[in-house]
Amino acid sequence: MLPFFNKNKNEKPELAGQESPVSSEELLNESSSSGDEEIETELSIHPAWNLAKEDFYAFQFLNLECEPLKPNQLSLSGISLLPENERLFRVTAFIRNSLDKAITLEDVTLVLLNEDGTLLGRKAFNLKEVGEIPARSSRPWYFKFSDKDLFTTELPSTGWKLAFQLKPSSRKHSLDLAKSWESSLAKESKQQLEAMVEKIEPPKPGEVNFMGLQAKKDEKGDLHVTMLIRNGTEKNINLEQLPLHVEDASGEVVAKGGFKLDDFTVKANTSKPWTFIFPKEMVTKEELDLSKWKAYSPTK
Repeated sequence: MLPFFNKNKNEKPELAGQESPVSSEELLNESSSSGDEEIETELSIHPAWNLAKEDFYAFQFLNLECEPLKPNQLSLSGISLLPENERLFRVTAFIRNSLDKAITLEDVTLVLLNEDGTLLGRKAFNLKEVGEIPARSSRPWYFKFSDKDLFTTELPSTGWKLAFQLKPSSRKHSLDLAKSWESSLAKESKQQLEAMVEKIEPPKPGEVNFMGLQAKKDEKGDLHVTMLIRNGTEKNINLEQLPLHVEDASGEVVAKGGFKLDDFTVKANTSKPWTFIFPKEMVTKEELDLSKWKAYSPTK
């Protein structure tokens, strides 16, 4: 097996590359905790690797040299960049997981950058072979770049960075139902909602908007407004307070109020239906024309 490190006699191993953390929500749509604590990651060697003792101790030493991560991060920490031959280079890095749960990676695109961020190479990898990376751990792995994957073969020995390339989700925009809706909604109604979400144009990337589904007054004079909250971003969004205005066909604001939402999350790239009830006191017009209406969150 080729060496993992540049070995100089009587010298301690050093991390030749930089750290490149990303949000686990952006890469995997996964998160497990909140807060600002610093998270140390424990060395995790792949079960199939049969390392020489000196390599194991070197990895152990280098892992201790890594900076702590923040909650909900994945990171690549560069260990070494060595030529295998004139046309092939091997990059060794720790794959680090700060989540409180194990993760597995599959198809990812990695980029190789120099110290000032200039792109040196790019390659798609299937990381299934890396296996399950335990919670709060660092797993060393190597990545081979051929001259076809590189924009130059003049590669720096230190200061470089291996990073995950984040890209807009290719997942289809889909329906996200709250547990209460999941259990109470009839199968046919659920299928109708799913079909509608698939049929309508999804929100633009990075956009969050509202789409009205139904508005009606009950016998007490309360106004029930059902909407789709549409999340076009690559992150889950949490709503705690939501001010809403409703306009009827006349264009007048006919109801307004603020709603407190408890543990209300709309997953990345999904639409979630919800019903907001405006008590009679919040309805400012006696006779409503709901043949056409819209609800929105005021900007001020």
